[in-house]
Amino acid sequence: MPAESVSVVIPVYNSSVILPRLMERLEPVLSKCWTDFEVILVDDDSHDESWETIRALAAERPWMRGIHLMRNYGQHNALLCGIRQAKGVVVVTMDDDLQHPPEEIPRLVAKLADGFDVVYGSPRHEQHGFWRDVASRMTKIALQTAMGAETARRVSPFRAFRRQLRDAFASYQSQFVSIDVLLTWGSSRFTAVEVRHDPRYTGESQYSFRKLVVHALNMLTASSVVPLQLASLMGFAFTLFGVGLLCYVLGRYLLDRSVSVPGFPFLASVIVIFSGAQFFALGIIGEYLARMHSRTMDRPAYTVRATTLDESSDPPA
Repeated sequence: MPAESVSVVIPVYNSSVILPRLMERLEPVLSKCWTDFEVILVDDDSHDESWETIRALAAERPWMRGIHLMRNYGQHNALLCGIRQAKGVVVVTMDDDLQHPPEEIPRLVAKLADGFDVVYGSPRHEQHGFWRDVASRMTKIALQTAMGAETARRVSPFRAFRRQLRDAFASYQSQFVSIDVLLTWGSSRFTAVEVRHDPRYTGESQYSFRKLVVHALNMLTASSVVPLQLASLMGFAFTLFGVGLLCYVLGRYLLDRSVSVPGFPFLASVIVIFSGAQFFALGIIGEYLARMHSRTMDRPAYTVRATTLDESSDPPA
């Protein structure tokens, strides 16, 4: 393979049953293609036995590391933690539910040799439910402002990228994290290859429709000025509407004195429309101010409780 070494970063949440099977499929693929590789499992404060499973698996595999976060920060925050710990020339990220086949990793890494910095594994046929698919499309629409329409449509958590890209967001500390947006800070050379997308090995996805919608909104307000631009355009459009309406009312009154200027009901409805537009714009501005306030507090994107390399740390109760 063109890469000298590879680091596979996997966020883990309530997947203790899946992890042994995941390692069984990862090991032969990685050992066949690379002599220098590692797997980093980041436990996002799971409620099951995931951390104990990670410790047991890491004890038998010198190429595997585990990181246990202090609380649940979210998938992208956990990924950021693992990416910053990666030592490989190429970093591969994937989900922990075996919907991303480990056997497809060499194809993603090989595509980087064509001059790309980020390669996504775009599923041929997604194995999600209807509402999850709708929410995923909303997330990709939110990404279009930062990545371009064509690339955003093929974004996936299954990705391979060059480790140098993390230098572009080395000092990033906000709690609102989108790995795909952060990658655009370092490069614009994105592409995607079609890969198989398997059914989930067991259980149900932890990403609900609501969480995906919130993630899409976070991406828009945390990494784009499009909502502010929309608010400005909306305010401008309503201003034009108000001026036009005023000219119409006064024009009819001046041309035909028998026509009275519309009274309170009409005026009240116009005020309501304009007030709604103002509050909408203020709400969007408030979102940005809230994020600025969060950044000034310098809250970390994640906090590590323990790692498998630090066995002196007591396991969580």
